[in-house]
Amino acid sequence: MDTYELVTRNAAEVVTEEEVRALADDPEGKRVYVGYEPSGVLHIGHLLGANKLIDLQEAGFDVVVLLADVHAYLNDKGSFDEIEEIAERMREQFLAYGLDEESTEFVYGSSFQFDEDYVLDLHGLELETTLSRAERAMSEIKSGDSVKVSQAVYPLMQALDIEYLDVDLAVGGMEQRKVHMLARDVLPSVGYDAPTSLHTPLIADLESGEGKMSSSSGVNISMEDSTEDIAEKVNSAFCPPTRDPEGDLENPVLQVFEYHVFPRFDEVVVERPDEYGGDLAYDDYEALAADLESGELHPADAKGALADYLDELIAPGRERLRELRS
Repeated sequence: MDTYELVTRNAAEVVTEEEVRALADDPEGKRVYVGYEPSGVLHIGHLLGANKLIDLQEAGFDVVVLLADVHAYLNDKGSFDEIEEIAERMREQFLAYGLDEESTEFVYGSSFQFDEDYVLDLHGLELETTLSRAERAMSEIKSGDSVKVSQAVYPLMQALDIEYLDVDLAVGGMEQRKVHMLARDVLPSVGYDAPTSLHTPLIADLESGEGKMSSSSGVNISMEDSTEDIAEKVNSAFCPPTRDPEGDLENPVLQVFEYHVFPRFDEVVVERPDEYGGDLAYDDYEALAADLESGELHPADAKGALADYLDELIAPGRERLRELRS
């Protein structure tokens, strides 16, 4: 695939296509960033973003990972000492998962977000943004039900981070879309360019196929999970024999194959006894999804293969966590 196809593979949206094509045409020296609150062990949502960062590194971009300690504090995720400890573990997990250390820069938000110029620009954005607009931007990523002043400032800081990190492309899940659209609207008001962004899809709850997979509710998969944990969770996953269940449901087993497994493996082998037709080998997601839909691939066999490949992806990070805690 060409560079643009690699950059946009499995993206739910790019804003705008013209801007992303221009970056893909000349990626050397270009910087992309994603920001994460240091709030726990990496889970499958973090890893979907990490897969996209690995694609972007392969395409020739440099990657900046913002360990957003100030944002985590504003979102009531603990003291700065607690947040810093978690952030260091997250950094090690990202590298263990496969980010290239030489082309990945990890930055703490607190290293620049208290600087005078940043604070003055932030106040400038506050003058240009209504409280209701900031609240809408924050609606899908805030902690708790009540709206605090800190949570109105939070998305404005995210917008400003794009400029202060000197990046060319902002990457985030679809839950970050409102923040990036806010950034495109308000950054020009303080003299900066509207940022270019790329959004990754949301994976449905593993057990029900509804909504999105969450670390705070439902069934999720994280780097803390053992091989047995992963197998148990995947085997209990919702997996109808179709890629498009009725209503608002998704097939999360197929989603994880598409967004996590196939981007990282050249071939996926589903092992089956000879009496059931023997092994099946796939070099692309569409072939596997088609076989599931036709009945050639049984959901139970698909789940067994998915658990094995997920465990292979997660194992290095799980081992690194054990080392850090020993």
